[in-house]
Amino acid sequence: MEKYNVKVNYLFNSGFLIETKNYLLIFDYYLDCVDEGQRDISNGVITEKELFTNKKILVFTSHGHEDHFNSGILGWKKIRQDIKYILSSDIELEDKDESINIVSPYDTLDIEGISIKTYGSTDAGVSFWLKVDDVNIFHAGDLNWWHWFDESEDFNQNQERVFKQEIEKIKDNKIDIAFFPVDPRLIESYYLGGEYFIKELSPKILMPMHFGRDYEVIKKFASKVANYETRVLEIAKRGEEIAL
Repeated sequence: MEKYNVKVNYLFNSGFLIETKNYLLIFDYYLDCVDEGQRDISNGVITEKELFTNKKILVFTSHGHEDHFNSGILGWKKIRQDIKYILSSDIELEDKDESINIVSPYDTLDIEGISIKTYGSTDAGVSFWLKVDDVNIFHAGDLNWWHWFDESEDFNQNQERVFKQEIEKIKDNKIDIAFFPVDPRLIESYYLGGEYFIKELSPKILMPMHFGRDYEVIKKFASKVANYETRVLEIAKRGEEIAL
């Protein structure tokens, strides 16, 4: 099994803290409180302790939905003046400075030595591909095959078409670790996007996200795609730390 020298903490929903050799990457952080216990990384909360690191910090937000974006992340630059933000263009900001990079789909940029490409979404904002410390990471944001039981056939067919078109655009990129929605609200269609993503893009590892507190859906998904070579990581709790 290939080792990537990467540590991941599940923060909640689509939020992750990813630590590589030289970088700390934070994706789609929004839930800054806990139901019980202490506010710390073991419970899925970013505190000053994580920000006081010798590593470079980049913060990514795929779009402005309240379950992906918390404006409080912008206050972190009071602690780390060298922090960099990569924020989707649909997020409305009152103040911008040199720490903030606004991105739209199909942008390419290099920040602090990390190669970043953005792709589209089938909902709002962008998805991210990046190469960091020789590891290729993809965070889907809300890019998914959204097949809703209470939507029209035309709506769902269009969602399928747009999703598959977007996957085609991503195919040229190698993906070692992917973060992708497996949403139980889609009921029997929960697996469609994730399975198609695995079949077409063959990531080495896929970490499900956007499942709320329904950890059982991860087990169902892992079983559903067990015949593929991609390894699906099963998350059991908020704040869980996984070494890759």
